[in-house]
Amino acid sequence: MRCIGWQEGRVWLLDQTALPLSCVKLEYSAPSDLAAAIRMMKIRGAPAIGVAAAYGLALTAYHSTASNREDFLRELRETSQLLRGTRPTAVNLFWAIDRMLAVAEGERNLESMRNLLISTAIRIQDEDEERCRRIGEGGSALIPDGVGVLTHCNTGALATGGFGTALGVILTAHSKGKRIHVYVDETRPALQGARLTAWELKGAGIPMTLISDNMAGHFMKEKKVQLVIVGADRIALNGDTANKIGTYSLSVLAGAHGIPFYVAAPSSTIDFRISSGDSIPIEERSPKEVVEIGGIRIAPEDIPVANPAFDVTPAENITAIITEEGIHYPPFAKSLSGVAANA
Repeated sequence: MRCIGWQEGRVWLLDQTALPLSCVKLEYSAPSDLAAAIRMMKIRGAPAIGVAAAYGLALTAYHSTASNREDFLRELRETSQLLRGTRPTAVNLFWAIDRMLAVAEGERNLESMRNLLISTAIRIQDEDEERCRRIGEGGSALIPDGVGVLTHCNTGALATGGFGTALGVILTAHSKGKRIHVYVDETRPALQGARLTAWELKGAGIPMTLISDNMAGHFMKEKKVQLVIVGADRIALNGDTANKIGTYSLSVLAGAHGIPFYVAAPSSTIDFRISSGDSIPIEERSPKEVVEIGGIRIAPEDIPVANPAFDVTPAENITAIITEEGIHYPPFAKSLSGVAANA
């Protein structure tokens, strides 16, 4: 399943704010509208918004009326700035934009630039799906038969160019005949676990139990959970990992119970420019997401609200990081260096 795609000058995507109650397909021809969709989390998940950003620049290329290379590049840079301002934490978005701009700047012929940008955006999605399948294949070896697996937020096909990262590992292990029961954190405040991961697992026929976020420690203590696997929005060179808010708490709980804690992400999620998680920007989202559920207010009016969308799990809390290049163990500064060489 894919949640986004290119169709003759338009980008289509599944509205993830509507799931699971309805399956709505949206189409965009203006980069500004696609940027708004990213900001509003109609498409979300680090790899998926990287794909969306690439398609945003492809839209600019397709619809541009520029008659010379300089004006064309100016339009691309304006769109790139608009896209960079949508979601600050997930590095895949910036990686995809930089790759698209490098392609444009390396081509002299205007018409060739248009075609090359569109084909590159499509290739970015195809490559992401292939990376995810390799992550699933390699990571599935870490999941024993007959275990309970806890996951957080949504890391399936809805969060990627196709197939999924952490959820892709679970899907692959299940396809190999391993008996798995998945404990799905609801993932407040946007409920990506309850709305999206549960929907994907139900469709795949994988046994699951939905739990609220504050139940995780209980199920670990009761020995219902034998490992935790999550995705990532940005990984520093030392292995510090930014992921959906609540991930750090899970890593602490896993450590307290002697449970392996795995991170699954494509190499495009590694930020080779930063040495630690201290440099990762954390997106602060609207208070409305916290004080309302489904448009119904659940908290008093006029109260202070904090809504960081992500937290950073320190490298020492992570058992291994799974990329398309293999399984990487601490010290991550050394084990991830091979991925950096291949990026």
